[in-house]
Amino acid sequence: MILVRHAAQRHIGGDPGAGIESLHAFSFGRFYDPDNLRFGAVLACNEERLAPGAGFGEHPHSHTEIVTWVVEGELTHRDSAGHDTVVGAGDVQRLSSGGGVRHVERNDGERPLVFVQMWLAPLEPGGEPAYEIVRGIADSTPYAVPQAGAMLHVRRLQDGERSAVPDARFVYVHVVRGGVRLAGGGGRDGTGAAGLGPGDSARVTDAEGLELTAGPAAEVLLWEMSG
Repeated sequence: MILVRHAAQRHIGGDPGAGIESLHAFSFGRFYDPDNLRFGAVLACNEERLAPGAGFGEHPHSHTEIVTWVVEGELTHRDSAGHDTVVGAGDVQRLSSGGGVRHVERNDGERPLVFVQMWLAPLEPGGEPAYEIVRGIADSTPYAVPQAGAMLHVRRLQDGERSAVPDARFVYVHVVRGGVRLAGGGGRDGTGAAGLGPGDSARVTDAEGLELTAGPAAEVLLWEMSG
């Protein structure tokens, strides 16, 4: 089964006066929606836009796997475990908050910053915080988050190019830029098809035999989850 949520359905948050625009695909913060709390392990998929000099001051997290994908610009990250990094476009950053960690996220650059941040529920709560950054992850190279039973796949497709979607209990698809058509077998619930543009997402249950076709060129994030 394929459930599409379009970019226009996202909750609008942030603080425009402070140079922060946030778009939330799931129930988040003051935007509470009991029918949209999570899908598989995914708890949040937030598109954040920060003007130069803007950012989120030090704040806490716990019992969450936080994965960040920078679309454009540079993200400055500092946390209470001693990590101080700058994350660029094409880098994957993961913060395992464990039993508790505090961090700061800012745009200390001269250009606007856009990033997609995804929160996942761990299989087991608690533990020690951990941090990892993969610079310039290659296309189709999977990034495992075993703490959440999940795998991130980055797809960069040229116009008309096709790519298989992993067969899995749950697959979450987020289009960063461009457009794709998601089609093929729909698992136990039969066939399904969906056209997705920038900011659109698809929640696929019992994914089987699906593929993406780009049109135009597209950048897509896919979460493969065991359930």
